[in-house]
Order: sequence, then C-alpha cells, then structure tokens
Amino acid sequence: MLPRTHVTMASADEVDREREPLLNSVIGDRGASPSLPRSHNESEVRSWASDSGKSPVASGEHRRSTPLLFRIAAAMLSFIVLGMMVSTLGVMVPQFEAYYNLTDFHVSFVFLVWPVGYIGAAYLNSVIHVNFGQRGIAIIGPVLHIVLATAAALHPPFPVLLLALAVGSLGTGILDGSFCAWAGAMENANIVQGFLHGSYSTGAAIGPFLAGTMLSVGHTPWYAWYYVLLGASILEAIALLLAFRVEDSSKYHDTHKQGPLLGVQEEAPSSTNDKAAIFKHYATWICAAYFLACIGTENAISGWIVVFMTRVNHASAYLASLSSSGFWIGQATGRVALGIVTEKLGVRTATIVYLIAALAFEVLFATIHVPEFSTAAIALLGFCLGPLFPSGVFTLTRLLPRELHVGAISFVVLIGQVGGALLPFALGALAETLGIQVFQVVVFAQLVVTLLIWLAFPRLPATSTSREARAEEIVT
Repeated sequence: MLPRTHVTMASADEVDREREPLLNSVIGDRGASPSLPRSHNESEVRSWASDSGKSPVASGEHRRSTPLLFRIAAAMLSFIVLGMMVSTLGVMVPQFEAYYNLTDFHVSFVFLVWPVGYIGAAYLNSVIHVNFGQRGIAIIGPVLHIVLATAAALHPPFPVLLLALAVGSLGTGILDGSFCAWAGAMENANIVQGFLHGSYSTGAAIGPFLAGTMLSVGHTPWYAWYYVLLGASILEAIALLLAFRVEDSSKYHDTHKQGPLLGVQEEAPSSTNDKAAIFKHYATWICAAYFLACIGTENAISGWIVVFMTRVNHASAYLASLSSSGFWIGQATGRVALGIVTEKLGVRTATIVYLIAALAFEVLFATIHVPEFSTAAIALLGFCLGPLFPSGVFTLTRLLPRELHVGAISFVVLIGQVGGALLPFALGALAETLGIQVFQVVVFAQLVVTLLIWLAFPRLPATSTSREARAEEIVT
C-alpha cells in the first residue's frame, strides 16, 4: 500500500507548483484547483519567489536559488551534449572497424559497455543528491564526460576506448536520470520534458551531421571528433555549475520535505523512503520494460542506420550520416511539436497513435530502397518515436509518490540503457551471420513489442489532485 498524505491547505499538485513558481509564471499555471483558495501567505510566497528567483522551504528559511529558467536552459544544454555523444557512435562504427580492424560483432561491444555507467548511476544518483544536492550532479556528470572525450581524442587501444566509453556513460546516466526526475515532478511536466528531450534529440541530430562532415568532407581522422566533444563538455560543465551552484544537499532536503508551510502533513516515515520501495510498484516494472524496448529500438536505428544505408541502399558515406542526423532531427521535432498533441489527446492515446504511425513508416522504409526516400522515411520514423521517452517518464511520475521519483526513474532509465545496449549488440551479432538486411525485421518487431508493453501501463487517474487518487491506479 502507498503511504497516505493528508492535505490541509493545498493539493499535492499545488505543492508541486509552489516548488516551481517561476516556470508557472512563464508557461502557465494550468491544472490549479479552483475550489481551494490561496491564503494571503501563499500569495506572498509565490510573488516573492517569482520576483527574486528564490523558493520557499519547509523550514521557513529563504535560501537563494538561481532562476528556474536558467536551470532548465543549462539542463537543456547538457542534454544536447548527451545527444551528441550517444548519436555519433553509429557514425563511428565503420571508422572503428577500419581503424582497429574489427568485425561487426566485435565493434558491437561499443554498445554493450554503455549500460555499465548507467548501472553505477542508478545507485549513485540518490547518494549524490542526498550528500551534495543537484550541485553534485552538475559537477560530477560533466567531469566524467570530459574524461571520455579526452581519452577518445588520444585514440587509445580499443579496450581502453571501451573503458572510456563506460566512464562517459556513468556521467550520462547521472545527468539523464537526475534531470528527468527533476523535470517529471514539475507542473507542466510534459512541456518541460519535451524541451529537455527535444534538446537531446537536437544534439543527436547535430552530432552525426558534424561528425559525418568532418570525416567525409574534411577528411579528418575519427578521433578529431572527440576534440569537439571535449569543448562541448567543458561548456556543459561551466553552464551547469553556474546554474546549480547553490543547489546543495540542504536545498535538496528542504525541497523534498513537505512541511506545514506548503500545507502538507506526513504520517510517520514508512518504507517508501527505502530504495527497495520502488520495486513494489507495478508501474516501475512496466516502465522499465517499456524503456528497454523503446530505447533499444532508438539505439539500434541510430547505431546501425549508417551501415545499413551504405551496404543495402548503396548510399554515399555522407548521405548515410545525414540519414542518422535525419532520424534525430525527426525525434527533436517530434518531442517539441507533438507535446501539445499529447496534451490534447492524453498521453496514453497519443502514444498509441505515434507507435502505429511509426510502424507504417518502418514498412515504407523496409520496402522502398531508394537512398533519398529512405532518408526521409527514417526521419519521419524518428518524428513518431520522439515523444515516447518523455511520455514514459511523465506517466511514471504520475503513478509514483514524489519521494520515489529519483530512484525509480534512475532505475527505469538504467533498464532502458540495457536495452539500448543489448539490441544494437544483438543486431551486430545477427548482421555478422545473416547480413545487415536483418536490421529492418528487428526494428519492426521491436516497435510491435513497444506498443504491446505501453498498452500494459496502468491508466492514469482522472484527476491528480491527491496521492490517494494516484494510488488507485497502481498495483502493488
């Protein structure tokens, strides 16, 4: 059973809005409960926070904070860097094969090592938040990215490169899980997460284009690309440190402690504070399976589309890299543009429509082998897949108590990265024996599996004004 929360002055959603006042002042204060009037003190708190960029805390102390929009912008920049790092692995696969004299099977290990960092991040995210707050996340994540970029730029032996990729994935996992949980708990979470994951897709679109241009037009060695990533990681580190410099452990504890100022009284601490509590919720396991299939499909496409386009569709290396960029451009566009559609249709119905459309575009991609058409089809497929990840995060945060968000999202993102490693690795192994043509069949099958898992999600409550309402949709 979920712990019950007694609301005396404001609903649970209003609590969330008080914690993120600046965002609501810019993108709207939707979903407010008109039946619960604000007290004079609440209005003063909102006005003061909006004007000075500060937020009230449960202890009654006023801790300084950077403006929320600045923090969101810094997180968006970080997600751009994340996207650039992940997406260019597909462009680098043929380069790794040639430089290190590898087969399709052996080069697939670049995908297999990626979840190693996410495994560590699943545990470290909560530890870092508790001891260092978001400031710790803002420092540790970019530093690990800098380590990866520096090591790869030195073009080390392949086993050392794999180790560097694992270190970089730890930084990516720390930033990914933390900022997803942070955004998912906000009012208008669909919109904020649309911007975050749209930024990821933007970086993922820029990455293959720039890397492909450097390789095909500039004729630079593959490791020159990691000088670009090194500069981007340093910029990421500066932006995050400035944005989250005052978000220490005290701020984290105050934000996640619902006290009398916000009108919420908690019962005695229960097992929900235990890390194992996230595994007692049916929604956690469904979301984990959903991300396993969803991220696995995305990574399989981005990881092998360049090889497929050159070997099967006989596209030039430059056009093949553009097809990878097109896929991520489609994702970036879909995550931003379809956020409004998701709000209108509801997240459950909208995601079903997106997956059915994705299946249709995959059929077109598999049956028409004209390089230019295939590039357009894969971009439209990416457009349909764009909202899938933020929809999963949004749904999970609405089905779980707030105090479980960081741990639960870190766990499901970890499982998603396992899928993001296993499916491209398995695809490489199959390509070694059956040929790269198997790419089309695997992607289609994985889209079907993703749709079936999404249908297994519990339905969201008709209203989200209390935790009791959310609990009705969770099977424990």
